[in-house]
Amino acid sequence: MEIKRAAFAGSWYPSNGSECKEQIEQFLTQKNGAIKNGNFVGGIVPHAGWFFSGSIACRVIASIANSSSAFDATTQKPKSKKVDAVFIFGMHMNPLAKPCIMVNGAWQTPFGDLPVHEPLASEFVKNFNSLNNKINLKIDSPKSFTEENTIELQLPFIKYFFAESAIVPIGVPPSDVAQTIGILAVESAKKLGLNVVFIGSTDMTHYGNNYGFAPTGSGLKALDWVKAENDPKAINAMCNMDCAEIISQGLKNRNLCCAGAVAGAVAASKKMGATKGLSFDYATSYDKNPDSSFVGYSGILFAL
Repeated sequence: MEIKRAAFAGSWYPSNGSECKEQIEQFLTQKNGAIKNGNFVGGIVPHAGWFFSGSIACRVIASIANSSSAFDATTQKPKSKKVDAVFIFGMHMNPLAKPCIMVNGAWQTPFGDLPVHEPLASEFVKNFNSLNNKINLKIDSPKSFTEENTIELQLPFIKYFFAESAIVPIGVPPSDVAQTIGILAVESAKKLGLNVVFIGSTDMTHYGNNYGFAPTGSGLKALDWVKAENDPKAINAMCNMDCAEIISQGLKNRNLCCAGAVAGAVAASKKMGATKGLSFDYATSYDKNPDSSFVGYSGILFAL
C-alpha cells in the first residue's frame, strides 16, 4: 500500500504516538464538559498547530466519536468500530480551483497508517463524474495529494478516536460545488451501506500585517473586532447551516480560510439529517501568543 508521509509531525504536532496520546489526554481534561453529549454526525475543526488549536479540534472530534459509540468518554479509550469512514474536507482553495480527492493508499500518523476507504472514494468519484457538470474532479494518490496542514492536522485525532475507521480526504473549493460534494458523499456512503461522519477543517479570521488584512487597525480594538464581530458572523452561518452564507462570509469577510470545506461538511451533515449547529468552543492564537497578527479558531458540532 502506498503511504503518504506526514509532513507536519514533529513540528505542528508530536511525531510519536506516546507524545500524541499524552497531548490528547491533556486536551480532554481542558475546560468543563470537555466532550459534549449529543447525536453528532459532523463538525468543524481548526487546523493550526496543536499548541494553538489542537484542544478545540481534539474535543470536537472526540464528541463526534463519543456520540457514534466509537469512543468511550468514561474510560477515554476507543471502543468497537461503529463508523466505517470519516470524510475529511479541507484545503485552502480559491473558488475556481478543482476539487480533489485521494482515492487510494494510506496516510502516515503517529498512531499508525490511516487508510483511505477505497471503495467509498471510488463510488464518490463515479457519482461525481456522472453529474457531467463541467467541473473536473482531480484524482490524487498519496504521492500527488497536496502537502497541506488542513487535513493532516486532524488525522492523529481521527486515528485515535476512530481506531478502526478509514478516511476519504477531499479538497473543497469555496463555490457551489461544495454543497454537491457534501450531498454526494452521503449518497455514496448510503449506496454502499456504510456508516460515515463528516469533518470540515478551517481556521477563521487571519488578522494583521502577517496576513495582509487589518481593516480596523491594530491593538486590542482589532482583537475585539475579530472576536465580537467578524468571526461571529461566520459562526452564526455555520450554526444556521447556511451553505451559501458560509461561502459568502469566507470570501467577503475573510473569516473562514476554507469556506468550501465548511460548506461541504454542512451540506453532508444536513443530508444526514442534522438540523442545527452547536458552537462548541472559540479561541484565538492571541490567547497563547499575544501579537499584532493573530488567527481565530472555532469548533462546531452538527446534531440530529
